[in-house]
This record gives sequence, C-alpha cells and structure tokens, in this order.
Amino acid sequence: MAHILGAEALHLEVPTKVVFDSVTLGVDEGDRIGIVGRNGDGKSSLLMMLAGRRGPDSGRVTYRGGTTIGVLDQADRFDDGETVGNAIVGDTPEYEWAGEPRVRDVIAGLVADLPWDAELDSLSGGQRRRVALARLLVGDWEVLFLDEPTNHLDVEAVAWLAEHLKRRWPANQGALLVVTHDRWFLDEVSTQTWEVHDRLVEPFEGGYAAYILQRVERDRQASVVEQKRQNLARKELAWLRRGAPARTAKPKFRIDAANDLIADVPEIRDKVSLQSMAVSRLGKEVVNILDVGVTYTDPASGEPREVLKDIEWRLAPGERTGILGVNGAGKSTLLGLISGAVEPTSGTVKTGKTVKVAQLTQRLDELEAHLNEPVRVVISRLRTSFTVGSGSKAQDLTPGQLLERMGFTSAQLSTPVKDLSGGQKRRLQLLLILLDQPNVLILDEPTNDLDTDMLAAMEDLLDSWPGTLIVVSHDRYFLERVTDQQYAILDKKLRHLPNGVDEYLKLRQAEERAKEAAAAGGGSGSASGSKQQPKAEPKLSGRELRDAQKEIASVERKIARMQGDIKKGREGLATLDQGDYQLLNAEMAKITALESDVDALELRWLELSELLN
Repeated sequence: MAHILGAEALHLEVPTKVVFDSVTLGVDEGDRIGIVGRNGDGKSSLLMMLAGRRGPDSGRVTYRGGTTIGVLDQADRFDDGETVGNAIVGDTPEYEWAGEPRVRDVIAGLVADLPWDAELDSLSGGQRRRVALARLLVGDWEVLFLDEPTNHLDVEAVAWLAEHLKRRWPANQGALLVVTHDRWFLDEVSTQTWEVHDRLVEPFEGGYAAYILQRVERDRQASVVEQKRQNLARKELAWLRRGAPARTAKPKFRIDAANDLIADVPEIRDKVSLQSMAVSRLGKEVVNILDVGVTYTDPASGEPREVLKDIEWRLAPGERTGILGVNGAGKSTLLGLISGAVEPTSGTVKTGKTVKVAQLTQRLDELEAHLNEPVRVVISRLRTSFTVGSGSKAQDLTPGQLLERMGFTSAQLSTPVKDLSGGQKRRLQLLLILLDQPNVLILDEPTNDLDTDMLAAMEDLLDSWPGTLIVVSHDRYFLERVTDQQYAILDKKLRHLPNGVDEYLKLRQAEERAKEAAAAGGGSGSASGSKQQPKAEPKLSGRELRDAQKEIASVERKIARMQGDIKKGREGLATLDQGDYQLLNAEMAKITALESDVDALELRWLELSELLN
C-alpha cells in the first residue's frame, strides 16, 4: 500500500515532563487507526503533530506530495454570527452543493433537523459538534484526523458517523486517525490501534477488543508486575468475548487464545448475590411509576407542552437499566421522577420507604463546596470504609484504596480539588456519591472526560455495587457494559428494547422515514432536507406531483446503485493484471460511462427538486 505520511524521531516536552521520546511512525493508504491511552499521555498532541498543527521539539513529519488533510479539533470554533449553512458550505450556491452526493449524505446524516439559517451561537454543544463534523466531512480529504469526534453526540449520530467513515473511501484508499474514548466506535472504524504510554506509541492489530487481548498477552509474556491492570483487562476481555455476537466475531485475533485466556474468569457480575443484597438493602419495592404523564408550560409561548405520557415502570431491587432517547425526548424528566425532583402532572410515583437515591449529574455540583480543599481532607469526612462485592467475596476498602482503584496516586491526595483534571474531578465526584451509600444510583452521562482505562475501572467498581442502577449515556459500550436491559423514550412513551441499542437505532430510523414520508406526501420541505422553507402553492396537479415524487425516488435509487457499481469497479481494478492495458482500458471505459450516467441523473434530480419546491 502507498505511503501517505511518516514521523521520524519525534520528541516533545512540556514544562513538567517528556511526552514523547524518539517516536517513529508511518501511515499508509487504507489505514484506519484508533489512538488510545491515559489522559495526559499525549494522544491529542500526537494527532496534532501528525496533522501538522503542532511542531515537535525535534524530529520531523513528512507527507506524500499533494496529500489533502482534514482535521477535527476537540474545540468547535466558528465565527461570530455564523449560520449553520454558511459554516458547512460557505458561499457555494445550492445547485452546486446539492448536486454532490457526499454533501447531501453528510447534511442528511448530521444536520437535517437544524434550521439552515440558525446562528451557531444559539445552538447546544451537541448541535455545534454536528455542524463542525459536517463542515469537515463535506470536504474531499485523503487523510482525516479526528480528535474526540463523538463528544456530545447521541447514539444515533455516533452510529451514523461510524457508518459514514467505513464507506467514505474505497478499500485500501484514504486514511483515518482518530482519538476517542468511545470503545464501540473504535471497534467499528479501526483496523489498527496505537496505544500511547510512557513516552512511546505501541501499535496493535485490530480494533479495541483485539487491542485488549494483545495487551493482556503482552503483559503476561513479559511477566510485567501490573497485576491490577492485568486483572482489569482480563475482566474487560471476558465481557468482550461474552457480549453480543457482533462484538465477538469482528475482532482480528485468535479465538482459541481468547478462550484460553478467560477460561477461569468468572462472569463480570454475580447477579444472584448482588440481587439478594439489593433486596436486603432496599426491600421489594423501589420506585413504581404508574400511568404517569408530565406536562410543562412553555416559557416562550405560554402553551402547555407534553413531555411524557402513559409511563408505566416498576423498578426492581438490583435492576440495571439504560435509558436511550434523543436530546429533548424527556430523559432528564424521567430521571427526575425517580429522584423525586419532578412531580407528575398525572398518575402516581410511589417510592419505597428505605430508598436512598443519589444522582451523578453532568455538572460537578458535589465538588463546588470543596474546590480549595485537598482530596484527602474531602474524603476523610465521609465513611471510613466501603464494601465491594457480595457474599464470601465481599471486602471493605478504605477511601484511600477506593481512590487508588480509580487511578489516583498518593501524591494526588494532597492536591486541591480545583487543580484536578476534568477526568479526576469526575472520578472523585462518583466516589463521594458511592461513599454516601445510596441504594438507587442514577448516572447521567458519567463517561465525560474519562479515558478508556478509567472507564474500565469505573465499570469494575460498578460491577460490585449492590443496588438499583439507572444510566443515561451516549457511550454505547459503557451503556451495554454496566446495564442488563435498555429502555427508550419514543413518542413520549417508555418502550422496552429486548435487542438493546441496535433495536433503538432501527426504531429511530423507521420513525424518521415515517416523518419524511409524511412531509413528502404534504409536498413541503426541500429535497436536501437542509432548509426550512415556507410552504408554497403547488404548481403541479395532484397526479403530476405524485409522478414527480415517484421519479425522484427512482432517480435516487438509480444513483445509489450506480455509485455502488462504480465503487466495485474501482476496487476490481486492483485485482486485474496491471500489465494488461487493453483490459484495464475497457474496465475504465465502463466506469467512466457509469459516472456520466450518474451526472445526468443528478441533473434530473435537481430539475425534479425545483419542480417539487
């Protein structure tokens, strides 16, 4: 495969430490690389050096001539007053960008629900992130560098992005380097994994699951004295191998070796013991939500707005449930019903007498009063021990041992809370809540600011926590890992998902298709789905309108089919005898003819779009 870029003897220092020391790497056509490592070890710095955004202290990065590079930073930067449409396509006329299949696909996949003329200052963090991604992905890049692309994205947007990146380039073309803590996303898009640690970069074959196996084998073969880390990785591997079929079949490692490695690893949770312990702590009644509805008064219009209706849910002792739903669907309202912060408009919420609810919010409210105090002082005010595990495996840990288990060093115990990193504050926040010994725990986006190792440590801690657990998270891997069942809020109602997140995504796709069909039937909206225009008087008769709608649907199907044929044709060229020029020319002629047909169909699509509008 052709070489795209190379890094030679990279050295990077910051005031307190050496980040990289003589790192040499290469990226070839077709590489799809996920970059993992602890927070602060230099993942983003490595990405920015390779992208040319940051210079090393010594060493160099070289590129193949003419290589085009696209970069997504962690921060989404836009000009003041910039609109959604201008940020994505600039001043390009609509007839030009609407005729480009990739642009239409990106707009439909990421920002179809956003007003085209809305100013970015008025959007939420998740909406701004989608606009930033769309701005990057509409471009034609040979190499993409993505730094935390899934931050603030919901499950649907993450799934769309993974699918887009998998089919963005033909096989063995283009290159992708991505830094992310989203392990499901890593497994979907990566064929290689780079681990950044101890001033070096270590490559592994395969995605996150394959990387976990190889890391465990590396530690075992080298007899590394990292028993805690190794045990945690073994447990993580046991989850990967015993999870959904898609997760066990995809990774590129030897299945026999994986089975041997985890043969003596128990199930990640002792469900029987934990449930028994939960019943003894909670009783048989936790929270019963019976025929509940919630309606708010819209502050802008003064009109009532129904958020939830006909909610029937009886939480059981030891239940571990994940909640899914788009932003604004009512997830926070549902959590408020459980915690008692929200009163139902109709129906009743019954809470057991022994229930003690605690909630890990997206904010860091629990730490506000302790910002100037050292970590050890904050912890010393709470319980002197915390019980983990159950039955014969139960053990009492001191707060210091809990902190160590969550990645704090002894030196950090003297650090004021305000000087901790975002990930350290998040871990301390969870420990403060757990030391208060609640028996119902609500986690609202708990994975923010945590690296993959710390996410695994949090999951390990939650495995031994006996109580009812409710999780709202856009991190699909975490959600499936710590919960045993999932529910979704769809059309203001709570729906059980026997097949988990995959079922939710299918239901949401069906819901969106129904909305599009209803909009098309009414003759409103633009063909690109990106603008919200006032409804115009139809210029066609009813029959002509239906014929035009059928034809535009047929044209879109033909374009998609032909683009698939073009892709297969280009991939097939690589398998032919490169010395047989007559055969190569004949195949190229077929591809060129298909491309001409696609151009003609796209022009017809534009004509039909103008008629329908």
